[in-house]
Formats: sequence, C-alpha cells, structure tokens
Amino acid sequence: MKSRLTVGLNAVIVAVTHEVPRILTVGRADLEENGSGPAAARTAVDALPFGPLDPEEDRTLELGLRRWVREQTGVEVGYVEQLYTFGDRHRDPRELAGGPRVISVGYLALVREELPSGAGAAWRDVYKFFPWEDWRDGRPPVLDRQIVPALERWIEAAPSPRERAVRRQRAEIAFGIGGVTWDDYRVLDRYELLYEAGLVAEASRDREVGAAGGVDGVECEEGEEGPCGVGRAMALDHRRMVSTALGRLRGKLRYRPVVFELLPPTFTLLQLQRTVEALAGVRLHKGNFRRLVEKGGLVEGTGQYDPSTGGRPAEIFRFRHEVLRERPAPGVGLPGVRR
Repeated sequence: MKSRLTVGLNAVIVAVTHEVPRILTVGRADLEENGSGPAAARTAVDALPFGPLDPEEDRTLELGLRRWVREQTGVEVGYVEQLYTFGDRHRDPRELAGGPRVISVGYLALVREELPSGAGAAWRDVYKFFPWEDWRDGRPPVLDRQIVPALERWIEAAPSPRERAVRRQRAEIAFGIGGVTWDDYRVLDRYELLYEAGLVAEASRDREVGAAGGVDGVECEEGEEGPCGVGRAMALDHRRMVSTALGRLRGKLRYRPVVFELLPPTFTLLQLQRTVEALAGVRLHKGNFRRLVEKGGLVEGTGQYDPSTGGRPAEIFRFRHEVLRERPAPGVGLPGVRR
C-alpha cells in the first residue's frame, strides 16, 4: 500500500532588528530512532512555522499559510511570496514509519519584528545558522578554521580522480576558494555542499551516522552546534529552506525594493544601508550607496531630521512608491561592496 500524500506550508519569516537579520522559529520535537522507526519526542529544535493545507477550509495556499503563522506565532505577515516546493522522499522521517509523504510549499515573508505570542516562538539570528555568510566584519573565521580544511578532506576522500576534480570545482565555486571570487547569492549551493559532505548536523542525523562524524570518510572536530561547528541545526530540511530564502532575498535586492518592507515608514539613509548590509552580509561604500538610492528615485526626503544620530542631524526619508511605475527594476543593488 502506497503512503498518503500531505501538502504542508512553511514560512521563512524575515525581519531585521538592530542590524541583525532574524527568522521567526517555533519549537519542534526532534525525533529519534527506537528500533522501530522514528518515535517519541526527544528535544526541541528550531523549526519554521508549519502546518498542513486544509483543502476544505483554505481557499488558497497563501491563506492557509497565514492562518498557520497566526496560530503558531501570533504574528500577522504582510509581504509574502512563494519560494519553492520541497518534496524529497523521506524529508520527514515519519514517512519511514508508514507516515504520509510530506510535500512542503515554502514561502518567504518580510515583516518588521514584533513580539511573538505563540508558545515556543522566537526570533533567531540568521547567521547563527549560516555563520559563513556574514562578511560584514571581514572573512568569517569559520571558513579557514573549519570549513575549508574539512572540504579538503572531503575532496581527497573521493573514490576516483574524476570525482575529486568535480568536488574541487564545486567547492571552489561555492566557497570562493582556489582564486574563485565569493558569490553572495550562492547561499543554497554552499549549504547543500556542506550537507553532501556531511559537515552539518542535519547530514549526520539524516544519514544515520555518528553525531560527531560525517560521511564519505570525512571526520572533523565537534563544534558547539554540530559537526565542524558549522551553524545551528534545524528540524527536517528547514535550514535548506532558509538558505533558499536568503539567496532569493539577496538576489531581489538588486531589482525589487523589498528592503523597504523591513523598515518603518520613515528612516535615515544609514538605517537603510545597514538593513541592506545585514541581509547581504557585506559592508557597502556609504557614498556610492547614497548616490544610488537618491539618484534612482527610491527615496524622498520628509523635511525632518533625526537629532539622535550624534553630530549633524540626519535627514529622514521615506520610500518613494512612484518608482514602481518609473523603473522596471527598482532595486538598491550592492554598490561598492567592501570586503
């Protein structure tokens, strides 16, 4: 008898507060093997808001998503877009025990952070899950200390010269090593490569290997939050969903004014720049950034000033909605990236 199919709805809800990009999570019971398949709850791990589609009550997928987010977190989301459909077999381990196959439709939502009211709901720093993605203070130490050496061992453990060459090329392109330039948008590629190499806790869990080990002969020191210490783990494939969302969001900064969904109605140009930097994980040239947003017609002055900025009061701006009719791709871009 074939297993049933369930359609699930997941939300990657992003906010930026005090220059920290955050995602809204809920507590989910992790599962462990007891000899007869996935069983009782063991510990609570971070998960994305999730719930099954109710085909009788939910007129659209998005309405169903909003309902689940509201019930689990108490947060009302505004901007929402469909992200991707995640449907790998056994992505939910309960399928192995005869449960339904779960196809999850992921969504990206942008909000201004508010206190969640759902039990176990909390805001988490995105870069706790992806510490290699934050370059605002320079090259992340985790790359040279843990990730690159572990990837070298994974490359050398390949079963053939051809496979070693393929692995090396993938690692160099994804992580900007061997003279290749780091590409900010390859967030998903980097996470999936770490997963395949057995260098994140989800790989150990999913492939039933030791918690401190890896796969394909790769071994590395145990870190604070999993094998090699490369980021905080999440339930199921939720970290893959977040990496998909972060890559999508970084790409959209170039051609859509999505960053303004994360800001209050009025803001200073420095607040705008810091929000873009938080999402992109890089520092930008101040003068180039201001010239781009002002000459591009993205913002307009309010005639008011913020005296709390120290020194000369900073002018207060607002998003100029008319730009949506004037330009086909009114994004802020990443002018003058500084590494």
